[in-house]
Amino acid sequence: MCVISHTFKHTCGRHCVCLPFSLNCKLWKDRDHIICCGGSWIRGFSATQLFSLPFSSRDILITNLDASVTYDELCDDVREMCSLHQEQPITLKWIDDEGDPCTISSQMELEEAFRLYCQHREEGLIIHVFPGIPEKPGMPCPGEDKSIYRRGARRWRKLYRVNGHLFQAKRFNRRAYCGQCSERIWGLGRQGYKCINCKLLVHKRCHILVPLTCKRHMVSHPPQDFLDTFGTPSSKGLLGLGLQDFDLIRVIGRGSYAKVLLVRLKKNDQIYAMKVVKKELVHDDEDIDWVQTEKHVFEQASSNPFLVGLHSCFQTTSRLFLVIEYVNGGDLMFHMQRQRKLPEEHARFYAAEICIALNFLHERGIIYRDLKLDNVLLDAEGHIKLTDYGMCKEGLGPGDTTSTFCGTPNYIAPEILRGEEYGFSVDWWALGVLMFEMMAGRSPFDIITDNPDMNTEDYLFQVILEKPIRIPRFLSVKASHVLKGFLNKDPKERLGCQPQTGFSDIKSHTFFRSIDWDMLEKKQALPPFQPQITEDYGLDNFDTQFTSEPVQLTPDDEDVIKRIDQSEFEGFEYINPSLLSTEESV
Repeated sequence: MCVISHTFKHTCGRHCVCLPFSLNCKLWKDRDHIICCGGSWIRGFSATQLFSLPFSSRDILITNLDASVTYDELCDDVREMCSLHQEQPITLKWIDDEGDPCTISSQMELEEAFRLYCQHREEGLIIHVFPGIPEKPGMPCPGEDKSIYRRGARRWRKLYRVNGHLFQAKRFNRRAYCGQCSERIWGLGRQGYKCINCKLLVHKRCHILVPLTCKRHMVSHPPQDFLDTFGTPSSKGLLGLGLQDFDLIRVIGRGSYAKVLLVRLKKNDQIYAMKVVKKELVHDDEDIDWVQTEKHVFEQASSNPFLVGLHSCFQTTSRLFLVIEYVNGGDLMFHMQRQRKLPEEHARFYAAEICIALNFLHERGIIYRDLKLDNVLLDAEGHIKLTDYGMCKEGLGPGDTTSTFCGTPNYIAPEILRGEEYGFSVDWWALGVLMFEMMAGRSPFDIITDNPDMNTEDYLFQVILEKPIRIPRFLSVKASHVLKGFLNKDPKERLGCQPQTGFSDIKSHTFFRSIDWDMLEKKQALPPFQPQITEDYGLDNFDTQFTSEPVQLTPDDEDVIKRIDQSEFEGFEYINPSLLSTEESV
C-alpha cells in the first residue's frame, strides 16, 4: 500500500505528491507536512523521472507534478515512483473529512477530490494507493484495513528530491556552508538540507535552486574567507571525556531507545545518571533530530531547579552518552504505586513546582509534551524535577503552533486527537491529568470493562474526546475547580492557556492560593514529603526490574558500526559551561 499527499498550489500551478510504500500505514502530521507512519515515502521538487534507490522502511520522498495532471498521468507517475510495472492495476483512495476512504477511478473523481479537499484543508490531499483492485466493487483492496487510516505517533525521515538530490532537513552541529550561495547555514532547529547521497549542504531556501545533478560523494566546502575567519570545521570532540572516566554502578532505567545507568565520575567521585543510546537505533534523520533536541533542552534545563540538567555528552563509534543529574528520590509513579493517592497538600506542592518548570520551558519556546508520573522525579529533599525531553518541540514563538501527533496515550490532549494545530495548551492538559491521578488515585479516563472492544487505544481516545470528566466527590471544591480548569476540552478556555495571563491565572487560582511562589521558585519552600534514602545511592526508590540487571554494555558489532554514518553525530560532545571553571572541567 502507498499513501499520497497531494497539495494543490494555486500560486505556482504545481501539485506536491508524497508516496509511502508499505502495508498498514498510519498517518501523523508535523506542521504543514503529512507523514506516513509505517512506510516509505518519496518526495522531492521535480517532475523528472525517479531513479532506483534503496529506501528504508521509514523514508518519505516528496516530488511535484504539474497542476494539469490527468488521472491517467497520475497513475503512470505513481507506478513509476512505486517501481510498479506500467500495466500493474492500482486503486487510488482519498480520505474525506469524516476519515472514510473514497475511491478515485476517473478524471472527474480526481478533480472532485481536489476541489473538496482544498475547500476544507490546507495540508494536502491524502491518497492511498493499492497495487491491485478489489475482487468485487465495494470490497476492500488487498492489504486494506481501517487501522491504516488512523493517525499514529512515529517520526519519519522526509527526503526532498530535486535534480537527483535527496535532501533531508538537518540540525548542523558544526559550521556549515551552503553549496548554492556559499553563505553560512545557521539558525535554530533544522536549519538546512543535506543530500543523503552526495553530502551537498544547502539552505532550505536554496535547495530548489540547485542546478547541479547529484553525484555521490560530492562534498560542500565552505569558501576560503569563512575558513580564514572561523577555522576548519572539525568533527572531533575537544573535551576528552569518555566512558573510561566513569565507574558504572547500576542500571536504574530503560526505554525503547536508551537505558540509564548510575555512574561515578572518577575525577571527583560525583554521582550522575548516564543515558546510553545506541547509534544504530537513531540512524535516520528524525531520530537523530530527537536526540539533538533532547540534548539541547537538557542544556537549557540546567539553569532551572525543577528540571534535570546536563553535565556532559560524549560518544563512541557505537553509542551516544548523556551524563545528567542523578535524582535519587524515585519518580511519582513509584511512590503512587505504594500510596495509591496523595493528600491534596502534596499534590498542590508538586503541581506548583511542575508549573514553574513548564512555564520555564514555554518561555523558551519549548513544548514538553511528555508530562506523566514516570517523568516526575523527587530529589533527596522532596522537590520535583522533570526529566526525559525526547518529545519536546523547540522553536515556538508566541502564537506559533505545531500538529505532530505524539505523547503518552492517557495524557494526550483532545486538540491533538482532533488533528488540530496546538501549542503550549497540551502541557496544561497533561498537568490536569497528572493532578487527577495524584489526588484521585486513578486516571480520569479509566476504562473498567471485560469488553475487548472497549479496552483499546481507539476507545480511550474516544473517551478523552467525548466523555465528560467526573470529579470524585471526596475532593475539595478548590481541587475540583482546578481540575475542571486544566481538563477543559477547549484549549482556548483551559486554565493556563490565555496568551498574556496564562501562568498568572494559574498562580492566582484558589487551589494554589496558599503557595508562596517566590519562596517556591527559590526552592526555599518545605516539601511535604521526603523520600527515604536508605543507602548511599537511594536505589530503594527505583524498580528492581532495572536495578537487578547486570551493569554492562553489550560488545560492539563491527558490522553494525560500519553501517553507521558517524558524520551524523559530529559536534555531539558537550560539557556544561558552568563546570568549566571548576575541578570538574575536563
